[in-house]
Order: sequence, then structure tokens, then C-alpha cells
Amino acid sequence: MKQAVVRIKKGEARALKAGGLWIYDNEIDSVTGDFENGDMVAVEDFDGYFLGYGFINTKSKITVRIMSRKRDAVVDESFIEMRVRNAWEYRKSTVDTSSCRLIFGEADFLPGIVVDKFSDVLVVESLALGIDRWKPVILEKLKKVLAEDGISIRGIYERSDAKVRLQEGMERYKGFVGEPFDTKVQIVENGVKYMVDVEDGQKTGFFLDQKYNRLAIQRLCPGKRVLDCFTHTGSFALNAGIAGAASVLGVDASELGVAQARENAELNGLSDRVSFVCADVFDLLPELEAKGEKFDVVILDPPAFTKSRASIKNAVKGYREINMRGLKLVKDGGFLATCSCSHFMDPELFSKTIREAAVSCHKRLRQVEYRTQAADHPILWAADSSYYLKFYIFQVVEEK
Repeated sequence: MKQAVVRIKKGEARALKAGGLWIYDNEIDSVTGDFENGDMVAVEDFDGYFLGYGFINTKSKITVRIMSRKRDAVVDESFIEMRVRNAWEYRKSTVDTSSCRLIFGEADFLPGIVVDKFSDVLVVESLALGIDRWKPVILEKLKKVLAEDGISIRGIYERSDAKVRLQEGMERYKGFVGEPFDTKVQIVENGVKYMVDVEDGQKTGFFLDQKYNRLAIQRLCPGKRVLDCFTHTGSFALNAGIAGAASVLGVDASELGVAQARENAELNGLSDRVSFVCADVFDLLPELEAKGEKFDVVILDPPAFTKSRASIKNAVKGYREINMRGLKLVKDGGFLATCSCSHFMDPELFSKTIREAAVSCHKRLRQVEYRTQAADHPILWAADSSYYLKFYIFQVVEEK
């Protein structure tokens, strides 16, 4: 069967031409030839100039996801192995691979799929129809490439249960890929031990993207009093504890998260210095302020307050309020670590929001450092959605 051809409207697909991988429905002029959703199609500009090959899905606003820009490319098993091998070689050069993100979708030129490695377990999340067909091959090639370096994978779990699958016309799914296994996995990161719940934890079970940001706060914490807000399973709190903090309080609204955080504290022998409370951070911080509490280090790692452009105004309010609350609890000369994991909260807007929060509570900020996500979540220039995590450390000083 002759490959279908997607023709772009004149003047459209600027993001694609700048190096991005997505073509939206409103950028397409015509599709000629027979195809089924999930098939590979050729993409041409309005004048017939070849732009690449990608998967088509007319049910999705992102109608085509590009797999290759080379005219002579053939997307087959050896092509997939090449992509997987490149992804693994990159990780070996840039990060601690004991637990890391092996495949980061578009940024590894495998759009719509994420694979995390937690010790000897893989967790896969597939979000696009075209790549979903190649999921078994991607996993098989990953196991092959890892085995070449003496890494044996005990089991694979699928967490394709995100709502975005519904926009692709796909059902949400979670379950074992192959033989069942114990889904509680122990990992070690920055010298801290964690039990990761790949079946019921958030997303794929643990947020690997903050690995080196957690490490960065360690040097601020020896002998200090630390508050970790939105602690999830206790990761920042435990890094503070293992670095020698005098006391750490971790806060999260999730009962499950707090229970896991307490287990993790016990696992590291830190229960005497690191404690957790289940509470709404927005409610608790004003209470702490009213009691006159102060901390040497305050960490704010909130969930994404916005997942779309439409709700950005409310998100800004949320980030401004939480940073104001956090700043008021930092001792003069203490430190604030604050971040946003929302792609729509761009770096400029996030910086402006923090600045406004500081001005409104009469604090001066001295930037210690600015960081993004760990290198196993590479930022592909022109693929804007791959750049999402912004992380600041500030010294907070009173206006005198």
C-alpha cells in the first residue's frame, strides 16, 4: 500500500521547521492516500518539499508526531534499536543510571513514550497511538541493550493511565507487561534509600527529575531546621535529613504519600529527626506563621498548578501565594528552594511571580542557583514541552 502523504498549509508548521516534532490539526491542508490512525505517513510542505515521516492520529489535536526527518529512513526494528541505544549511551554519559529515565519521549526522538528504570524494574507510560504499536519492540530493545552492560531487568510495569490517552482515542491502562512481580522496589539516590511503589505511586512511582536538585539542597541543611512542603514520599526531606539537618518537617496532603515518607525515613534511620504531617500546605503555612515558627530552609515543590494555557492566571495566583507563605517562614539569612514543574509556567513568568511574592512580603532574594530537570530528562530545543522544571535556591534577607 502506498504511504499516505500529509500536506502542510502554506506558512504553517513553524515549530516543526524549527526542530519540533509535532504537527497540529489546524496546520494540515490535506491528507492523500489510505491510512489508519497510528500509521506512518510522509509529511510535505505546501510546495511538496519533504519534511519527515511521522505517526498520524486524526483523533488527536497533535495529528502527526515526527519520527525521522531523513527521506531514506525506514522506521523498523533496527531503527527503534538505534534510537534506544542512543538514549542509553546518552544516560551513561550524563547521569547515575542505577535509577533514571531511560526514554523521555520527544527529547529522545521517540514521541509519546516514557520509560523509567527503578533499579531492576522498568515502568512504561505510552501516550500516543503510533508509538503504542512499537511499545513491545522498544521494551525488548531496551532489555537487550541493558543486558549488554550486564543489567538484568526483573520485571516491567505499565502505567499508561493518564487522562491524555483519552484524547488520542485510547483507553487508560495499567498492569504488568509479562510476568507479575513485587511492585515495591527499593532504590538508592544521592545516598538516600526509598521504597518506590510502581503500581500505585504517582505517575510512574517516583519523580526522578529532581535527583540533582535534591542533592543541591544537601549542603544547605547540616544542623538546620528544615520545612519541606508537598513532600510526596519524602524525597527532599530525606536529603535534608541525611545531610545532617537538626530537624525536618515534611508536609503533604496525601495520606498514602505521608505513610510512604515515614517508611522511607525509617529505612534510612532518620525517624528521630525527620517527621511528616498530612495536611493541606496552604492551610498549614499560615498556622505556622501565626505561631511565630521560623525555619533555616524552606522547600516548596508543589504539583503543577496548571496543565493548560487556559488556567495560567489561577496558577500564577497559586505560585505567588505559596511563595509568599514560604518566604514568611524563612529566618533572616535562611534559604528558600522553590520550583514549578508546569511547562506552561515558563521561566520568565515563574521568576516574575517569585519576585512579586518577595516584594509583597518585604523580603530580598539573593539567588544561589537556578536549575532545571536532571539530564535524563533532556531539554530538546524547539520541543518546548520537554523544558518544564524550574528550580531556584535563594538566600532570603530582611530589608534593613
